[in-house]
Amino acid sequence: MRISARMRWASRTQFFGSGFIFATWGVHIPTVKAHYGVNEAELGLAMLAAGVGALLGLTQASPWIGRHGARGTAGLCGAVYALLLAGLLAMPGYAALLALLAVFGVVTSVFDVAINTEAAQLELRTGQPLMSGMHGMFSLGGMAGAVTGSAALAAGMAPQQHLILVAATMAFSIALSARWMLPKEATGFAAESERGFRLPHGALAVLGVLAALGLIAEGAIYDWSVLYLKQELDSPQEQAALAYASFSAAMAAARFGGDAMRARFAPAVLLRGSALLAAGSMTLALLADTPWVALASFAGVGIGFANVVPILFAASARVPGVEPARGIAAVSAAAYLGFMAGPPAIGFLAQISSLTAALYVVVAFAVALAASARHADPA
Repeated sequence: MRISARMRWASRTQFFGSGFIFATWGVHIPTVKAHYGVNEAELGLAMLAAGVGALLGLTQASPWIGRHGARGTAGLCGAVYALLLAGLLAMPGYAALLALLAVFGVVTSVFDVAINTEAAQLELRTGQPLMSGMHGMFSLGGMAGAVTGSAALAAGMAPQQHLILVAATMAFSIALSARWMLPKEATGFAAESERGFRLPHGALAVLGVLAALGLIAEGAIYDWSVLYLKQELDSPQEQAALAYASFSAAMAAARFGGDAMRARFAPAVLLRGSALLAAGSMTLALLADTPWVALASFAGVGIGFANVVPILFAASARVPGVEPARGIAAVSAAAYLGFMAGPPAIGFLAQISSLTAALYVVVAFAVALAASARHADPA
């Protein structure tokens, strides 16, 4: 099958939309906290609700993709994911918010597995490294979502109006671009679609754990960096929102150069250097006493974590005896568990200590990634 430029851009649009939606949620976490009058532990529980929903979604992601293809699954779940933003401030109370975030988690996890499966197939069929660039589009979407969210708040736009505008725009773009993704049969999950979600084993399990460590740390920055600047460094919200933008912009830039870096350096060398950069930059961010130093440090964290997941996903496609597309799907599912579990864990740690102390988890996991970098080449 010929892979057209339109197919590649359809996938890029899906990743961009995923990042934009998630950034919008990240920017409005302080808004949600204030709107429902919750503390850090209750906010962490709300994020845990999304994590539980994500777990449920992961049990069905493979059968849904097998039955409907990545295109159909991404188009539907991505549109619902976007539309749920409009409900974040519209729930009648905290319990209803928990229910909405549980559904949010279900569609988010299925959508992410679907678009990563699509990206894996495009890379395999073209024989060209594409995964870092696709994840770069996620980061670019995150940057755009954070910057526009910050600008909307600074301009005095009502938070609910901003959420509705983003929800409608992203739902339309995701549903439309899904029309040009690979056809249903190209994603190749039908043969085992009825077996449901299975945890990876052997080399895939190791890669899944490493990817989970990376995404726990990345998810912590996405969900807590804005609140860190606002609460710990007394930044105004429009400045605090730039923490997400700084991290996402640096990550996007590094990911767009990531495919060239992957071609030049061995996976273990690139992973080790990236993780050490992330650990050092995060330490500096947490020791900073001014917002601008913290913002610059978050950019360093973004560069450090930029290619961790693309490196590990590419490695999962090279595991002997495992179909490449299925290996990537298994590792992405395991990694996503970390992405959803990290933020609520940070919330509970912040409640019993402080947000600054809790975010040192990011440093610890980055060091663990550096120490385990040899597993990035399972072949």
